[in-house]
Amino acid sequence: MRTKVVLACSICASRNYTTEKNKETCGTRIEMKKFCKQCNAHTLHRETK
Repeated sequence: MRTKVVLACSICASRNYTTEKNKETCGTRIEMKKFCKQCNAHTLHRETK
């Protein structure tokens, strides 16, 4: 079952992206390098609650 998750910037904590993940195969939180508009750089984005 795929669920929607929100990704937040680890530096400025702005919630920029949404994505989907499969909870059955990936139980841990997602971390991706994405572009943050507020920081104007590629930063690490983590899944929020």
